[in-house]
Amino acid sequence: MDLLTWSDIIIQIVLRLGPVWVALVILFLVSFRFKRSLGLYGKLFDSTIGMIGFAIVMFWVFAGFFAGALDWITTHDPLAQFSGMKNKVPGTPLRGAEDGDFSHFLLGGDHLARDVFSRMIAGSTIVIIIAPMATLFAFMVGITLGVPAGYYGGRLDTTISFIANLILAFPVILLFYLLVTPEIRLTGLPQYMAVVLFLFPLIFFTVLVNSRFHIVPTKRNALLGIGLAVLGILYISLINEAGSKISFLSSIDLFDVDAGLLTVFVSVVFVNAPTVFRIVRGLTMDIKTRDYVAAAQTRGEGAWYIMLWEILPNARGPLIVDFCLRIGYTTILLGTLGFFGLGLAPEDPNWGATINDGRKLLSIYPHPALVPSIALLSLVLGLNLLADGLREESLKD
Repeated sequence: MDLLTWSDIIIQIVLRLGPVWVALVILFLVSFRFKRSLGLYGKLFDSTIGMIGFAIVMFWVFAGFFAGALDWITTHDPLAQFSGMKNKVPGTPLRGAEDGDFSHFLLGGDHLARDVFSRMIAGSTIVIIIAPMATLFAFMVGITLGVPAGYYGGRLDTTISFIANLILAFPVILLFYLLVTPEIRLTGLPQYMAVVLFLFPLIFFTVLVNSRFHIVPTKRNALLGIGLAVLGILYISLINEAGSKISFLSSIDLFDVDAGLLTVFVSVVFVNAPTVFRIVRGLTMDIKTRDYVAAAQTRGEGAWYIMLWEILPNARGPLIVDFCLRIGYTTILLGTLGFFGLGLAPEDPNWGATINDGRKLLSIYPHPALVPSIALLSLVLGLNLLADGLREESLKD
């Protein structure tokens, strides 16, 4: 077999990404069709910048989903090493390819003879799982603490703000180093932190439902019972790990989370939550002076109802924009951790570790480092453009 030309490589990559293109076309057609009834998301399609950013982000979301959940797109096992493929250039034919094997390394091989294209696609799966979920958990913590702090003020605000400022006083990278080092992990500290931080979604769900349906006890109790049962099982599954510092109720432990993954996840939540808290607190202090809040107080609505159903919805614009930007920051942090070999296992195809592996021979073989670098850059760029588009439309709202 011959070395593929760049035009052949591009064609092959486009074909391998076929499911992604189909999913993007369907998503955009449906979104355009119903955009007038989709609220802020629908208005995003009136912004060219927003649409471009959304397309880039969803490209990586679909690529990560199809590669991780369905094992499509990737041409080879991202962890497998192939004889004779060390540092091979893009388009190199696979030596000794058997029936069913993809015939080429589309974007070349790395220093351990692994397929760069497959590692890039597999790396997107890790990012789209950790970054949005960790950011969402950070928002749950920040909102649950920030709204009452801004609404009530006083000692509650002073205490929580002091703790948040104390965490923010630490340099972010140093804090990550402290949290993800193996010695700290062996103490069980990340698991103990998970016990506390992962409680906040349960607390948020409880006060949200109770504040909305407290006048309909039957419906409230049913929703709380079902919701807390599901969230409780997920909570126990997240914090439990056989043979670790926290191991109980193994009968309802649905899945095990890798210790390195849990450490990175908890670290991201812990670092981002204080910043989210300060943003939510500031928005709450501003919105609570509005006339519609005074009207709700006059009607005799409870404090938590006002906070969660009057104040929070009117802060959604800035919070949605910050959520998109924060996913970008988290993506960069994950890349930084992977680059320094912290958190995830060294063999994992995360973009940061792949960039670090490739940089050692960058002047001779640039492709192993450039490919994941461009992937990381494009995803963060897409998130920033998406945030800009959402900001434009939220200001018009």
